[in-house]
Amino acid sequence: MRWGWHGLMLVPLVFLGLFFVYPLAAIFGLSLFPEGSADWSGFTRLVTSNYYRDTLGFTLGQALLSTGLTLGLALPGAYIFTRYRFPGKSLFLSLSTLPFVLPTIVVAAAFSALIGPRGLVNEWLMAALALDEPPIQLERTFTIILIVHVFYNYAVALRILTGYWANQNPRMEEAARILGAHGWRLWWHIRLPILRPALTAAALLVFIFTFTSFGVVLVLGGPRFATLEVEIYRQAVNLFNLPVAAALSLVQIAVMFAMMVVYTRLQRRISGDLVSTTTSARSPRTRREWAAVTITLAFIGVMLFTPLAALIARSVTTNAGELSLRYYEQLTQNSRNSVLFVPPIQAVGNSLVFAAATTVLAVGLGLLTAYLLSGRIWQRGSWFDAVFMLPLATSAVTLGFGYIIALDEPPLNLRTSPVLIPLAHCLVAIPFVVRSALPALRAIPPSLREAGQVLGASPWQVWRRIELPLISRGVIVGATFAFTVSMGEFGASLFIARPDTPTIPVAIFRLLGQPGALNYGQALAMSSILMLVSAAGFILIERLRTAGIGEF
Repeated sequence: MRWGWHGLMLVPLVFLGLFFVYPLAAIFGLSLFPEGSADWSGFTRLVTSNYYRDTLGFTLGQALLSTGLTLGLALPGAYIFTRYRFPGKSLFLSLSTLPFVLPTIVVAAAFSALIGPRGLVNEWLMAALALDEPPIQLERTFTIILIVHVFYNYAVALRILTGYWANQNPRMEEAARILGAHGWRLWWHIRLPILRPALTAAALLVFIFTFTSFGVVLVLGGPRFATLEVEIYRQAVNLFNLPVAAALSLVQIAVMFAMMVVYTRLQRRISGDLVSTTTSARSPRTRREWAAVTITLAFIGVMLFTPLAALIARSVTTNAGELSLRYYEQLTQNSRNSVLFVPPIQAVGNSLVFAAATTVLAVGLGLLTAYLLSGRIWQRGSWFDAVFMLPLATSAVTLGFGYIIALDEPPLNLRTSPVLIPLAHCLVAIPFVVRSALPALRAIPPSLREAGQVLGASPWQVWRRIELPLISRGVIVGATFAFTVSMGEFGASLFIARPDTPTIPVAIFRLLGQPGALNYGQALAMSSILMLVSAAGFILIERLRTAGIGEF
């Protein structure tokens, strides 16, 4: 029986090797040995070409600037949520995370619906001021990229800073006040040094997300701007320059792995710095304090929720300004009348099928991985923890590119198979299942299992009647994560999805790239559907996590 468990535990390792390590190794081989012998021409072009150096410089520059803006705006919000108690505080903090769980293609569509050339704000201004052209021209600009990056990552910084700050002992700040430290001195000498680990962790995480930005830059930035992610896609799909795409992928992988190593070490330090106390929040007392709370909540409401509201409003509004479900009704039509394209509604069905398959695979493999890491089967299971988190540190675009060049020969000739989509989604979803189920699994006292065995229960009965009910909440959280991640995954799907089996994000991208009000309206309608699905999954996760389920 023990050998059977050992063999079963090998399944997630084999899966990781076949569908993660092997494609990355193929990228490495293509970049360094394109013709079977060592060839550094791909890297040489990266070094000698001003274009690729500018691409790397833009990727770094926009990530640094986006990170700075996000932290600068999140820090005052973290102070308000840490120091003050007000009605709806927990609800606002939870809802602020909703934009982060949305797919990037939905976020891009939401801002297009709000401030794009055909967005609500421009339509209102044109009607009010009798203008012939939209006065706000932000699409295809660097400004819109920064705005959307702040929108997308604000909640990440807010929750990291708030969680860390709320668990710090307030006596140091109180002592500083007694000694005369106020205003900027209190911030510079006390608060910022205390928050330095959390600020650094938040900065690293936001930098990672913005460095690997793909959907936002591809849809809103246009051809003038390209991060490494976008350039990998262009070189591989548009130009079919695989050696250069592979070299760019290796640069991307190296930077991401370095960032993740630093972040995980810093995260362990942050966990060790937390003390068993909670900063006492109080109700605002003065008009100034109430004004600060009001401004913070208004900022969050306008910045985070207005684009999402505009997305829904624009999807049910025709060009004539009338309320209509026309765009939703047209989702059943193939407006291009092409055998290579399908009605947009079919993409919804495809995504549901892929998400269901991803959830089943991810939950099964994730549970096996959780048992492996729990130490019940292999006492050194913790050594594999970092290994199974590696897909989160790898670009989805890089992973999709690896599938194209690696899985094109028997026995893994899957490049044209729709099966490849749930396999790719599963890699990203497994870490969420593991992080959700592993804490619940480790919390089960060994005495419960032993008692079941003493009473004559078989290992299967012990698992089904004792362990499974105890870890069920964590499994449901992980399954919800897996389903939501699969529904919204864009980078890898854009590489490997066939024209006749698109997912919702791929269909939205195609529709946004086509001229005409109907295509634009259909894109907004599909984005609204995907947003509502993601929001439902997020609400379920938040409700189940109130009991402390999961390591996030």
